[in-house]
Amino acid sequence: MSKQKHPFLLGSKWTAKEPTFGWRHFEVASRKNEGSLVFAELVSSCDPSVRFWLNAKTLRDKNLWLPGWKSLAEQGRPARDTKM
Repeated sequence: MSKQKHPFLLGSKWTAKEPTFGWRHFEVASRKNEGSLVFAELVSSCDPSVRFWLNAKTLRDKNLWLPGWKSLAEQGRPARDTKM
């Protein structure tokens, strides 16, 4: 039996550097193997109806994703201006 790739994946929390489907904070709800690839199903922490699959390797790209739930300040980004 081979070692499972990305065993930490299920239940892990992630922050998108840019809004993704309108949200930034996601949790891995499911995973699946397709040949040598591993896919993660991410679910928005604020809207569980927002779900999508991506290649788990994408989560390693620090330009796209950060581990854990991070505020804009923790990302080194200014909060959005709320003036109308």
